[in-house]
Amino acid sequence: LGSFARALDEGADGVELDVRLARDGVPVVIHDASLQRTALCEGVVAVMTSSELGRTDVGSWFNRAHPQLANAEYALQFIPTLDQVLTLFKNHLRPGVIYVEMKTDHAEGTYVDLSRSVVHLVRDHGLESRVVVISFNLRAVAQIKTLDPAIRTGALFEPRRNTLKIIRKHPMITAALECGAEEILLHRLIANHRIVDLSLKSDLQPVVWTVDDPKWVRRAASMGMRAIITNDPAAMTAVSRTQPT
Repeated sequence: LGSFARALDEGADGVELDVRLARDGVPVVIHDASLQRTALCEGVVAVMTSSELGRTDVGSWFNRAHPQLANAEYALQFIPTLDQVLTLFKNHLRPGVIYVEMKTDHAEGTYVDLSRSVVHLVRDHGLESRVVVISFNLRAVAQIKTLDPAIRTGALFEPRRNTLKIIRKHPMITAALECGAEEILLHRLIANHRIVDLSLKSDLQPVVWTVDDPKWVRRAASMGMRAIITNDPAAMTAVSRTQPT
């Protein structure tokens, strides 16, 4: 929660986050399927309850690893539920967009339950106009549209070994359109002018992830990108303020 609040305070227009289902069916906000990297401990998200995860310290390790950046607040950070994150955004003085990435990977069969829970929470918080639900699992994206066509969605794509072949044939655009997505989120290695132009011509709004080089601000603007996903919102927004509107 601390990192999301800081992103908004540093001028970000929104955040991107990942959700998985805990054992009790509650969507929790964490990227990995296990706790090894985020909390430096054993544990698998899918076999723990949201309450157990909510007591898992995910900040103290940062203070130890980066003493020059340490902050007492970080030691009080735990794995939040999606409900807690949406509450933060609803109450924050600076409104922002929330890209909610649904993670299913090895828990492929959970995408229907996860989609249903995400839609319920977005509606409950009245954030339909500010949330974009995204996923690599395009069946999950399509499920969101089935549950609530009004919620904006996006299809995620990353590089493959045969990247050039993929870009020439453009199955990404076809797949994104078939699942009902309004946005196509491209890894920076495949976000070239050709695929972006084709996306725009297909009424798909392109987004690039994850870029930390400020040069991407001008590049994305010239290509017609809808958004940039970055780890360093302060640096990127500082550059964007100097760009012509």
